[in-house]
Amino acid sequence: MDYVTGEEKARLEQELKDRFAQRKVLSDRIGTARAMGDLRENADYHAAKEDQGLNEAKIRQLEKRLAGAVVADNSAMPEDVVFLGATVRLRDIESEAEELYKLVGEATDNFDAEYIEVTTQSPMGMALMKARKGEVIRVDLRRGERRFEIVEIVV
Repeated sequence: MDYVTGEEKARLEQELKDRFAQRKVLSDRIGTARAMGDLRENADYHAAKEDQGLNEAKIRQLEKRLAGAVVADNSAMPEDVVFLGATVRLRDIESEAEELYKLVGEATDNFDAEYIEVTTQSPMGMALMKARKGEVIRVDLRRGERRFEIVEIVV
């Protein structure tokens, strides 16, 4: 089971829709390249076929992900518990530095956000899931164990 927020599911569905629309464009590219002649030495044809294969692989991946996706319902969760979609302020126990983290089903690669995205499958995400405000969590990272206090659940 793959938990996602409603926003993440809508984004995945839109990407799938865009990928389906891309099929016609790629098919037209292949047809145009095929009309140029000898396919053995036709770089445009081979590039278009490769793009088509990558697009179809992404479609299968998105369909599989959406088929197993469960939209998390945070309405039944207590307000002091971290759950999917929550943004939390954590204080590093060692350095006393505070940062905002958002628990997501899938990272968006949005580096302009004021928070750091962590997926539910990451060590930080697993430690955060269902933790409570005021609790100290332990996270096993590549560079060693770190401890964080959950200062605030923002959203």
